[in-house]
Amino acid sequence: MQTRTLGTQSPLTVSSLGLGCMGMSEFYGAPDEDSGLETIHRALDLGVTFLDTADMYGPFTNEKLVGRAIAGRRDEVQLATKFGNVRGPNGERLGIDGSPEYVRKACDASLDRLGVDHIDLYYQHRVDPKVPIEETVGAMAELVEAGKVRHLGLSEASPATIRRAHAVHPITALQTEYSLFTRDLEDEILPTIRELGIGLVPYSPLGRGILTGRMTAQSVQQDGDARSSRYFPRFQGEALEANLRLVDEVKAIAERKGVTPGQIALAWVLAQGDDVVPIPGTKRVKYLEENAAAREVQLAEDDLKALERAVPRDAVVGSRYGDMSHIDND
Repeated sequence: MQTRTLGTQSPLTVSSLGLGCMGMSEFYGAPDEDSGLETIHRALDLGVTFLDTADMYGPFTNEKLVGRAIAGRRDEVQLATKFGNVRGPNGERLGIDGSPEYVRKACDASLDRLGVDHIDLYYQHRVDPKVPIEETVGAMAELVEAGKVRHLGLSEASPATIRRAHAVHPITALQTEYSLFTRDLEDEILPTIRELGIGLVPYSPLGRGILTGRMTAQSVQQDGDARSSRYFPRFQGEALEANLRLVDEVKAIAERKGVTPGQIALAWVLAQGDDVVPIPGTKRVKYLEENAAAREVQLAEDDLKALERAVPRDAVVGSRYGDMSHIDND
């Protein structure tokens, strides 16, 4: 199994490629639990053992699905989940909560749904601007002391917040969006976490699926696909058309290498450093197997430069979210 280590002060060794489990339960079309279970089982067989979920996915159902999938195989898995995006039982969004009381409550609920006695990597899903990060991470550190959590992470946190959090307890990993289509973290966030010895876990390393080369203006309109909403400007109208033209350039490079567009896009992310562990999501075994094979794709310096010419940083049309107010910019 190919592995990488996240973090230096509180290191966690994980598979070099992870699996995002969110789409098995929500957001990208109809949920498919049977396919999700099959995909997770196949992932473990392939050595993709770093599984990522969150309490809000479903809501609440994705953790249960992951728990069912890893029953009897817990020792093979590096299990990550998140708290902080609060949702009600009917899916309603109730805001962000980073209060110590909520941290403790959320962790116990996640442990119960997952059916495990500890979480390997516990993230604050979004930073709560109403609660000092020192208080939130202080409560998370108590979970480590209690043996309920092994390592701590943050998601979509700013450099200043990361520094303050890391001063309270070592942060093992930062999860944020990173791909050929989203590279803004290279300016300040990536230098900060590397200075502090914090690993990077990119979500949406395939640009929410667009970099697979399978997306069309029609395919994104399926029922239950959040990408069809204005919440994701890159997938709307003329923006989508412009972005698909960029993907055509990636396709051409992939064809010359004899791989798929998704594989070369994942290989680009993997090539950004040994402290980078992307977590592409899928609920289909065939796409999991395609993604897993990206670990074998070798990119020369000329390949990396060609990909960055094909998708210049400022060429992608549209913000990654229609509302960026939930992203920490402190």
